[in-house]
Amino acid sequence: MTNEQQLAQAADMLAAYTKAEAAVLSGKSYSIAGRDVTRENLAEIRAGRQEWELKYKRLSTGRTGPRVRRALINDM
Repeated sequence: MTNEQQLAQAADMLAAYTKAEAAVLSGKSYSIAGRDVTRENLAEIRAGRQEWELKYKRLSTGRTGPRVRRALINDM
C-alpha cells in the first residue's frame, strides 16, 4: 500500500470515527465496521479516533515513529 493510499485510508477512518463520536454524543446509536455502538462505547470511539488522528498526522508529515527530543545540559 502506498503512502497516499495509507493517508486516504487514515482520513476515511478518522472521518468515520468523528462521525460516530458526534452521533453517539447526540444520543444516537451508530454502526462502524459492522458493529453497533452506543453511548457506552464512547471511550472506545474516542480511543479509535485518537489512534487514527495520530496515524494520519504521522503519514501526512512523513514521520513513522515517535518524536524524540534531545537536550544538552551545559552547567559551566
